[in-house]
Amino acid sequence: MASNLLQKIWRVLNTEIEFNLLESETVKGGVEGGKAVFEIAEVIQENATDLSLLKPFINNIDSLLDALNSPLGQVVKEGLPFLPIATGIITYIIKKTGHEPTLEDEVQLVAQAAYLESLRQFLIDHPEISEKLETEASEAVQKQIKKWDEEIYFNDRKAKDTLIFFYDSPLRKKFYEILIARMKESGLDDNMAENVTEIISRSTHRYLKEAVLEVKDDAKKLAGIYGGGWQQDLEIYSSIDKYLEEAIAEKPKEKVFDENFSFQDIYVPLEVKSVDSNGKVEETATPQNIEEWAKAILLDEKKNKQVLFIQAGPGRGKSVFCRMFADFVRRELHPIYTPILIRLRDVRNFAANIDETLANAVGRDFVTSDSGWLTDRNTRFLFLLDGFDELLLERGATNELKPFLEQVAQFQKQAGDNSERGHRVLITGRPLALYGIERLMPQNLERVSILPMDDDIQQRWFEKWQTIVGEVEAEKFQEFLHREQCPEQVEELAREPLLLYLLAAMHRDGKLQVEMFADANVGGAKILIYEQALEWVLEKQRMEEGRNLSLEITKLEPRDLEILLAEAGLCVVQSGGEYAAIKMIEDRLLEQGCQELKDLIENARQNKREDGLKNPLAAFYLKKSETASNNSVEFFHKSFGEFLCAKRMVEGLEDLTEKTERRGQVNYFVSDKELERQVYDLFGYGRLTVEVVGYLMALLVKSEVKLEVLFQRLHGFYLDWCKGKFIDEMEEALSQKVRQLWKWGIKSGQRQVDIYTGLNVMILLFELHSYGQSQEELREQLHFYPCGQPDSENFDQTRLLRMIGYSQCLGSVAFMEIVGSFLNGADLSGADLSFADLSGANLSDANLRSANLSGANLSGVKLIGAKLIGAKLIGANFSSANLSGANLSGIDLRSADLIGVNLSSANLSSTNLIGAKLIDAKLSGADLRSANLRSANLSLANLSDADLSGIDLSAAYLIGADLSDANLSAAYLIGADLSDANLSAAYLIGADLIGADLSDADLSGANLSGADLSNIKWDNQTKWSNTIGLHEAIGVPEDLQQNPEFATAVAHSEAVSQQQE
Repeated sequence: MASNLLQKIWRVLNTEIEFNLLESETVKGGVEGGKAVFEIAEVIQENATDLSLLKPFINNIDSLLDALNSPLGQVVKEGLPFLPIATGIITYIIKKTGHEPTLEDEVQLVAQAAYLESLRQFLIDHPEISEKLETEASEAVQKQIKKWDEEIYFNDRKAKDTLIFFYDSPLRKKFYEILIARMKESGLDDNMAENVTEIISRSTHRYLKEAVLEVKDDAKKLAGIYGGGWQQDLEIYSSIDKYLEEAIAEKPKEKVFDENFSFQDIYVPLEVKSVDSNGKVEETATPQNIEEWAKAILLDEKKNKQVLFIQAGPGRGKSVFCRMFADFVRRELHPIYTPILIRLRDVRNFAANIDETLANAVGRDFVTSDSGWLTDRNTRFLFLLDGFDELLLERGATNELKPFLEQVAQFQKQAGDNSERGHRVLITGRPLALYGIERLMPQNLERVSILPMDDDIQQRWFEKWQTIVGEVEAEKFQEFLHREQCPEQVEELAREPLLLYLLAAMHRDGKLQVEMFADANVGGAKILIYEQALEWVLEKQRMEEGRNLSLEITKLEPRDLEILLAEAGLCVVQSGGEYAAIKMIEDRLLEQGCQELKDLIENARQNKREDGLKNPLAAFYLKKSETASNNSVEFFHKSFGEFLCAKRMVEGLEDLTEKTERRGQVNYFVSDKELERQVYDLFGYGRLTVEVVGYLMALLVKSEVKLEVLFQRLHGFYLDWCKGKFIDEMEEALSQKVRQLWKWGIKSGQRQVDIYTGLNVMILLFELHSYGQSQEELREQLHFYPCGQPDSENFDQTRLLRMIGYSQCLGSVAFMEIVGSFLNGADLSGADLSFADLSGANLSDANLRSANLSGANLSGVKLIGAKLIGAKLIGANFSSANLSGANLSGIDLRSADLIGVNLSSANLSSTNLIGAKLIDAKLSGADLRSANLRSANLSLANLSDADLSGIDLSAAYLIGADLSDANLSAAYLIGADLSDANLSAAYLIGADLIGADLSDADLSGANLSGADLSNIKWDNQTKWSNTIGLHEAIGVPEDLQQNPEFATAVAHSEAVSQQQE
């Protein structure tokens, strides 16, 4: 054991080989031994070559772990390293005796010194903890330290394993037990004690290797275990430290935009709630602090196969959390986990193997110099993958997100199963990117959504803001938000971290007043904020002594800068949503002919400079892209770029409406041919996102553009597109856009550009239609019929179905991925959508009168308030759809799949539901009068309070269904399976229950006046108590009449009836 080395050096010092330290009665150990260890460290530090001075102290210790008997804070106060104790003793013995100690003895001594050195370094880095550790070891722990090696079986093999992977060694387990006991009795709570001890344990291997490297020339046994790998490992650890220092520690210190304060100055942790497998936030869940949630999952070994999955909308703080939490892990949890922060937008090469993808993304020496970096058991990484939605937007509707998430999930599962890969993954992104794949998501996701700021979190943010702007300004801003005149919409926006900052900054600069927000909806309020922010950026951001320095920096007037930023926004979105090549921005601006910008660009090109626009772009909320191989820029915040893109699109759309009228003839400034070119130019790049469309519509409504004229011109384009005019006739507008995209390195063919353009125009028409329905004077003028108005000469019932089919060239569910979010309130009356895949679509309030949806996939569809009168729905799949309040009266739903569907309060009167699958359906409050549910499966369905009077439920399956308080008067329930059903308080007056199965059914309180109970099946669990009119039921089986419980219920029913008379 390690004490053998101490014995040996004692022998060497006394030249009495027979002296046995363990048998000596003078060994003190305990607290005195702890002091002796520090004295040994001091002697070695001051007299490294003359260890004869150790003679007075060696006899006082059992092992180097005696140092733990002293107050742990003393480890720092003494200021003495421990590694030289082990390396000095081993070297001294070899030189004095000519023999190297056994490998077991060497490893045990070096391990003790390395463990103590790891403790020392931790306490140096965490003085706030060191200050608390002022207690000497208790008697019980002193005994534990004295006998630490008594039960350890330690041989040559275990010594080698300890050097390779200390954390899994029996030494680490013993050291851990001692140190955590010392931490707890010194006053640390259980969680902190465990974390500190774990960090120290996982850092020890570094100091082990440092010690081996120090003695490698003398201790051949020790150094031979790993060959030349000791030095390489230390270089790898140095590379990791450098990465943490450069790439992680600096992230919180970076400035917010161009402010004088950093992210850490203004950051407050937000709260999250759990998200279910359908992507819905669990509203009843308890909110959790996002950092505490993440830390708890990371440290829970039972969840080591779970991916930490954080979703939230734009500007909600996902990326800021990643940068702050990565640094938190660096400071508080490393090396339990070593944080690696990767923006997915930065990853250029996604390999089939995620190991390779991660290696390419990191690209540091500790990766490139070590092919086994992910299987080094001494290092566990936490990969923070920020922005899965940016991965999707980068690649369009090509279904690459799902396989990537599956790769991540599989990586985490393997890490949980393999001790060599104990890594964890945290991934963030916008939930919209998951559209269409929600139900196909991996199962091992620990999924949460970031919540808007509540009052407490917002107050903590105000306190941070106060340290930046001062108490007076901070209080004035709070008063502004709480004033009665401040619209609720603005208060709602102030719950979003980014928008709260923008509001606060504008208020600080006098650009925010209550009067600005009169009559603004939330979308309009966002536009007002961003427009004010844009004005602030252009005119107020760089004011000095009354001068706008932006003009001096950029050599451009504010209007020219606005044109530049809007074009940059469009280019960034068209390039994939993250960055755009400066040359692309320049080329587009040259085509538009803005003279000042044109001069700036051409002058730079003549002088062979690449910074024509770089400086003016960099002067605002753009920066050079860190990932693009070409000369590109990106916005500091994605939402700002999306707003500017929408602004540029609106400017283009406004041009389409300009016209002159002379002698009754209308002439548009933009001809039909030019319109085609501009529409392809604006919308032929990929799909319009919900965010861009929201900004675009708010800007259109706010502008003075004639929406009816815009609608008319876009509708004409839509009809030509549906006919295939542009792609069939090789129109120049389409070909020009394709060439343009290729020129800027955006690979897209004619078919892709044509489909995206048409679907994006369709989205605009749906949005104009939606707005028009809220404006009485525009209701008819902006009414969009995708298939034409029924009974008109332009009506083509399969037009939309054909376009859905055409869009499948981009992917089987491309139409739903691109357009599905914009179908709310759509008029699809008379459309033939048979067998179409509309799964997950939002068709709330849609007009589907007389539409043919037979065989269509409507699973997960929202149909709240939809009009379905006369629609054909035979064989349609409605599983998990939301049809609450829908009017389905008289519709043929034979054999329809309605499993789990929400039909609460729906009108299903006279509906044909023969053979329909309604398992677990929600039908509470539904009107099912005269509906035909013969042979339908309603097992576990909720029919409480539903109107089922006169309904045909013969041979239906109602096993476990909830029919409490339902009206089943005169219903046909012949042969129905009502076993285990809840019929309490149900109205069954005159109901036909011949041959029905009522086993285990609860009929307590039900009204059975005149009900026919012939040949029913029942058992002793069937409940008849407090039934009404039971004595008037007919066809009661003889054996049931003899049942005591039934007889009591009949007597009670008759007595109640007589009392009422």
